Amino acid sequence: MRRINLLWASMFIAGLSAHVSAQTSDKAYIENSSIENNSPSNNLGTKTEQNATSSEALTIDDDKSVRHPRLEALKELKGIKIDDLKVNATAAQEDHVKDPLQPLNRQIYDLNDYIDQKFARPVALQYKAKVPSDVRGSYRGFRKNMGEPWNAINQAAQGRFVRAVKSLGRFTLNTVTTLGLADPASRLGLETEEESLGTTLGYYGVPSGPYLMLPVLGPSTFRDGFGRIVDSQGRLQKYVFQKDRVYYGDYLAGGIDSRAQLLDVEDVLQGDKYAALRDIYLQRKAFEIAEKKGVQQDSDLFINDDLDETATADPQ
Repeated sequence: MRRINLLWASMFIAGLSAHVSAQTSDKAYIENSSIENNSPSNNLGTKTEQNATSSEALTIDDDKSVRHPRLEALKELKGIKIDDLKVNATAAQEDHVKDPLQPLNRQIYDLNDYIDQKFARPVALQYKAKVPSDVRGSYRGFRKNMGEPWNAINQAAQGRFVRAVKSLGRFTLNTVTTLGLADPASRLGLETEEESLGTTLGYYGVPSGPYLMLPVLGPSTFRDGFGRIVDSQGRLQKYVFQKDRVYYGDYLAGGIDSRAQLLDVEDVLQGDKYAALRDIYLQRKAFEIAEKKGVQQDSDLFINDDLDETATADPQ
């Protein structure tokens, strides 16, 4: 088996084992509750109804229930209407407006967090400790430079043709002089500006839809999730790296590099980390779109605008 395939298989197995172990714990908790309620020493006098072939709630004293969290998360989605999916999600909105899929999103967040703690973060720590910062910086610059043609296409689609020319100029200069491993273009005033199809759609007022937590890929929205599918086909790496092992190796290495960049700021998230991550993502996305339109917005929430967008999204 190819090494890269083995790594992807490891990530899948880690995620699957998290899901299975969580379900096993939930089942054991329900079974233990059932035994306690049927024990001779139990003098609560409470009637308990059970269904041995399902994960439905067990009614306990005063109508309190012990429920299967994943089943209940799915049940809570039944009340969602089509109009709830047409929202243009922003951080300032109430949770039920911007995040109607929250019960399911939180389950996916827990899965992602498990994969991060068991795989991504330990690898990122070793990567940062063993790979010199200059090498990491050169690789990051190379990947960003490969994204410039797609940036230019999106900027042209937005009608920002001058900005598109600058992005192509950056790509040409950096590629010819250093193969993108350095950034002489910025010293000439040609700064990079990250783009995606989701941002372009938002530029033209396409609603984002509700917040969406994607497995492994992280924070997104309906609009940006669709944009990622197109983005993955528009990146230059897709056509330069003809061999699958090189393309997916770069994909995986980019994700590790992005995770390593977050090591110094991950402690900033306190309390409900799911809600904090969601609001940071939504506010940053709104800021990016407003900035391209020339609308001023408060950017105090952002930790580091220079962090590659793929730190919480799909590696480019």
